[in-house]
Amino acid sequence: MIHKSLSIVVATGLIGAATLLGAAPAFAREPVSSEPPRVELVLDVSGSMAAADIDGETRIAVAKRAFGKVVDALPETTQLGIRVLGATYSGENKKTACQDTQQILPIGPVNQVAAKNAIATLKPTGYTPIGLALKEAAADLGDTSATRRIVLITDGEDTCTPPDPCEVARDLAAQGTHLVVDTLGLTPDEKTRKQLVCISTATGGTFAAANSEEELTDRVQQLVDRAAVPPPVQPATVTGTADCANAPLLAPGVYTDREKISEHRYYRVAVQPDQELRASVSIALDRAVQPDYGVLLKAATKDGRELVRGLDAGSGRTDVLSAGLRWSADEQKADAKASAEAADADEVEETTQTEVCLIVSNSFASSVVTQTGMPVELSIDLIDASHAPDAPGLGRGFLFLLVLAIAGLVAGVLAGWITRYWVATWREN
Repeated sequence: MIHKSLSIVVATGLIGAATLLGAAPAFAREPVSSEPPRVELVLDVSGSMAAADIDGETRIAVAKRAFGKVVDALPETTQLGIRVLGATYSGENKKTACQDTQQILPIGPVNQVAAKNAIATLKPTGYTPIGLALKEAAADLGDTSATRRIVLITDGEDTCTPPDPCEVARDLAAQGTHLVVDTLGLTPDEKTRKQLVCISTATGGTFAAANSEEELTDRVQQLVDRAAVPPPVQPATVTGTADCANAPLLAPGVYTDREKISEHRYYRVAVQPDQELRASVSIALDRAVQPDYGVLLKAATKDGRELVRGLDAGSGRTDVLSAGLRWSADEQKADAKASAEAADADEVEETTQTEVCLIVSNSFASSVVTQTGMPVELSIDLIDASHAPDAPGLGRGFLFLLVLAIAGLVAGVLAGWITRYWVATWREN
């Protein structure tokens, strides 16, 4: 989904601070799964795959041969399964045809002979229920801690909506189960391309097109190889709230959430007196939005006083919007000192820590009405604050006026002497 992965930094010092608050912060570092990534190939075997427009051969024949080459090159440890759609029902009942999807090879260590035999007898038959096939493929992969990936190969758009495959992809991504869908279009037209891009974008996957057997083999090999390598950073799933009081307390790290159109999401971060907060947010546009939109990341106190903000805006085709901010507790000390001076107070109370509310909001507008929010990636870091030297004080009140008067007098006298010298010299010449 979102595609600028950031390195995770975990600050153990926040544990003690959170104890004082009475709640432990949520950490972004999740247990690393020992299970290998699980991959399922979803192959379209609908009637359109019988078209003979790839190097003079049918699409299904080219797809079988390309997949056979890929299977031969896979290591035996690859966890691979195969699901097909539109492969068995050739009747006229659309309701029945749109339920036509089967898993023909269970997910497990790859068996080259079994995998190739499973697709050898496939013949282009029925409709194209992509949305249903994606839901079933996600169930095939199971609810495990392992990275899960679907590679969808099709030559056309879904002909069985509902369910809409884009909405299915958004719903799967919103479940936070580390599921990515890569899509591959065989000689796709523009409508098919848009749908496949929508599916892959919603889950953080990729789209590719193939117009020859060589391209198809290369693309499938790349996708399966990529699926076998877990991502270096896996953001932790977190759920923001509608107010600061109930917001989750976060430790440094990378988090993922979902935010609806024009929604506000709140999170909390505990900042020590000698720390600087650095935070950024990225929202991936997984659906078409209206022009003129923006993303706002704001840091505020628990009572709603704004500390600092960062924003980004767009008015055209943009895949990701990102905004960032930085704030240190020294700034709060400076504000407190200024307030104390204004009130003629003698002492400024030392602050042990500050609980900062991070607010993520957007100004998107979309014709796509859905309860599934936009994918959000939130990065939080706490570093040692860099102390800027204090500026020399000039005092206040009558003392400040006296300093200004003396400075003005000296400047005036010097200006007069210089002018007199210049005039005298000019006349003499």
